[in-house]
Amino acid sequence: MIDNEDVAALLGTEGPFARELPNFAPRAAQQAMARAVQHAIAERETLVAEAGTGTGKTFAYLVPALLSGERVIVSTGTKALQDQLYFRDLPRVRSVLDARLKTALLKGRSNYLCLYRLDQTVREGATFDRTQASQLAAVRAWSARTRRGDRMELAEVPEESPLWPRVTSTPENCLGVECPFYDDCHVVKARREAQEADLVVVNHHLLFADLALKQGGFGEILPGAQAFVLDEAHQIPELAGQFFSQSISARQLTELAQDSLNECNGVTGAIGLLLEPVEALQETVRKLRLAMDVLPERGPFHLLEASDAINAALHDTRDVLAALTDVLASQAERSRGFANAHERAAHLSERLDRIAERESERDVRWFELFPRGFALHATPLDLAAPLRAMREQTQAAWIHTSATLSVAGSFDHFARQLGLEDPQTLHVESPFDYAKQALCYLPENLPDPSVRDYTDRVVEAVLPVLHASNGRAFLLFTSHRALRRAAELLRERVPWPLFVQGTAPRHRLLEEFRASGHGVLLGAASFWEGVDVAGEALSVVVIDKLPFAAPDDPVLQARLEALEHSGINPFMGWQVPSAVIALKQGAGRLIRDVHDRGVLVLCDPRLTTKGYGRLFLGSLPPMPRTRVLGDVQAFFAGGASSVG
Repeated sequence: MIDNEDVAALLGTEGPFARELPNFAPRAAQQAMARAVQHAIAERETLVAEAGTGTGKTFAYLVPALLSGERVIVSTGTKALQDQLYFRDLPRVRSVLDARLKTALLKGRSNYLCLYRLDQTVREGATFDRTQASQLAAVRAWSARTRRGDRMELAEVPEESPLWPRVTSTPENCLGVECPFYDDCHVVKARREAQEADLVVVNHHLLFADLALKQGGFGEILPGAQAFVLDEAHQIPELAGQFFSQSISARQLTELAQDSLNECNGVTGAIGLLLEPVEALQETVRKLRLAMDVLPERGPFHLLEASDAINAALHDTRDVLAALTDVLASQAERSRGFANAHERAAHLSERLDRIAERESERDVRWFELFPRGFALHATPLDLAAPLRAMREQTQAAWIHTSATLSVAGSFDHFARQLGLEDPQTLHVESPFDYAKQALCYLPENLPDPSVRDYTDRVVEAVLPVLHASNGRAFLLFTSHRALRRAAELLRERVPWPLFVQGTAPRHRLLEEFRASGHGVLLGAASFWEGVDVAGEALSVVVIDKLPFAAPDDPVLQARLEALEHSGINPFMGWQVPSAVIALKQGAGRLIRDVHDRGVLVLCDPRLTTKGYGRLFLGSLPPMPRTRVLGDVQAFFAGGASSVG
């Protein structure tokens, strides 16, 4: 164990990182965070650490984690960040520290090739189109040489390919120890490595799937950790809601039906018993989805219950699923696959009954529709209690870090969502010189965001900024409708290449945007965070509206009502703080490096006309603000401006 001064010294001007890593810049903020993380691990404390962009927070937690002598789980927001941490950052830190520890990378099972499912897919001899046939050939060739079975290795088969679900497993269709390929299973090997490692890199989805005991088949996969480090921790409240929910989807039911039929191959007489209940399930799921066409995309369960047609279709689906479960029970001893299908059917039947019937003050029941399917959910109204119980059970240190956890300097909102009682807190500023590197422009004379032509007016206000910057811009929208309208308007009016979310996979849009040099990228939702474009390719970030959560979210509505009943103003106590954190994420796309320069354009007039606007502006990095277009033009021309 090393003391606080030594942790900071390792990252200081005389330390090994400054000596051995080219371009390493010692930062006091990074050293302060490393001390706080080291202390939290040693004392098994809960720490909330907001580290501004450019602080170097990854090294600030990896150094004390590797030197702590404890078993540590590091969880990141996305699989891409997970790979970056494991393959780039962790090897550097281990090398400098000469840390001889076992480390492991662990992802959810859908990221690993399933040898049994691949074998089944090949045996079925299904009629694939030319693209999928070529992809299957690539997967077969790769399967013979891969050690990890991580689909990230096979770039030639796109992540969104429909082939992947056919050659990877789910908790429902995994055969576990009964699988004929169990000894060579990539999931089993990855989990075994993780159980034996001193430091394991996971992602939030996997962490919560395991901690919420939703990942069946292998028991707990992250036992005995003394410290959990949650990077991009601002994502935790929403993700935790997913994993403490009970859910069932049309896709799960149709996959059960298809897998049950596939299992009939080679089992005498099985098809005669199963064909009718399987087809009946497929038909009732189709009818239920058709009946739900009259509903909005998402909503509370009572909307579903108010329709006789939907109620009847739901009742039929429950009956048919129960009948299929009974038939599968009669075949369960005839093959491993049938035993697994029976277990899945029983589990799904029980879950569907529970969601359809259970009225509880603690849960919000709701639905969502997709173009070809649906999902039904029961989500806890208050996540603080299960999260608190989960942390207490681990008896470990919990370190939550992100660039966006506070609202005007306060961590109260984040702590309340997670049930953190009196945590240790730390706020370290970004080393970037926002006063010189950035400018915040609030265009004048924009109407209230609720008016019909608001997006048209935003585009009018933004066009002169784009001309001043010669493109090189992200335009971030709070709705896909606004994004589509802006794209329509800009296509006719700008000379730069446009990159519009939805026209290509996200990673490809970003690559093409970077390569273009003067592109304009239009994004919503997922483009607000986790996007890193340093340098001149991105010099403007435009945000059309304050990112308040969608009013049609039934879980949010129920939570707001509960807050009101408890005497808390739901708007100022929940909606504003959540929107502030989302705005900080969007604004954080602008300055990613000490050499970056750029303009943040905030179009929403409520920032200056409403009292709560001060909370938003007070939570942003300390950059000068202007309402004068000439200042923006002078900023890009490199001239003087009237900005204070």
